[in-house]
Amino acid sequence: MIPLLAIVGPTAVGKTALSLHLARVFNGEIVSADSRQVYRWMDIGTAKPTPAERAAVPHHLIDVVDPDEEFSLALYQDMATAAIADIAARGKSPLLVGGTGQYLAAVLQGWQLPRVAPRPDIRAALERQAAELGAEALYERLKAVDPVAAASILPGNVRRIIRALEVYEATGKPISKQRSVQPPPYRITTIWLTLPTSVLYARIDARVDAMMAAGLLDEVRRLLERGYHWDLPSMSGLGYREFRPYFEGRATLEEAVARLKYDTHAFARRQPAWFRRLPNVVTLPADAPDLLRRAEAIAQQTFSAS
Repeated sequence: MIPLLAIVGPTAVGKTALSLHLARVFNGEIVSADSRQVYRWMDIGTAKPTPAERAAVPHHLIDVVDPDEEFSLALYQDMATAAIADIAARGKSPLLVGGTGQYLAAVLQGWQLPRVAPRPDIRAALERQAAELGAEALYERLKAVDPVAAASILPGNVRRIIRALEVYEATGKPISKQRSVQPPPYRITTIWLTLPTSVLYARIDARVDAMMAAGLLDEVRRLLERGYHWDLPSMSGLGYREFRPYFEGRATLEEAVARLKYDTHAFARRQPAWFRRLPNVVTLPADAPDLLRRAEAIAQQTFSAS
């Protein structure tokens, strides 16, 4: 059993700082569990670790695909599993760090995912229906054929709705019935960092302001100039989609920034629904004065247990 320490929590709670500290103390390497940091050239809006931080501690699953390349949950799971095994084989300590609930659950709970190759014909037809009828119509259709899958997908998440319907139409079986769980070969401890809502929102707002000062608007502009369009999963993600109205002349920059803060608050509210399902969770207040000492004790127990 490979000892694996997961550090999870909502956006802006302080996962990066804690993971860097623990990786240095315990000779560790970090495996990212962030669905947006996989994309190249999307650095500021995804709050990637800085080049200096990545030079100090090896990171995995950051900058693995271009913004217009396909990237799936199954591919993430395969790559993360391989990275964890490689880190452990070299005598290092693996840390799984991030806030993307599905990514975390797939690795830590051992999801057995349906390996259904993309069907561009089916996907294109579903995308046309979404454009013509709206996401709600597709969501209602998914509820009819696979209510279990629909219950785990937000009604506005068109990409996941389409994927679930795509699998159903390609195989004739609901995607929820093609999933099972097999305990992974890890001895897991999960540190869940928390903050009071008001404190977390203040941190989120400060982070957005810092992103703007660091050049987020220029980063979005460069992506558009490279030819990456708004309908891509990467460009329709949090931190980028909020600027579409601004670039299309339908909103001011101040309105776009306010929307980004609002959407990030909403995202942070949803994240805990995933964290509480993870194995062996220890909750730590991210602003505790003795956070590092307590986290080191947990990591010590995780990595030294036989």
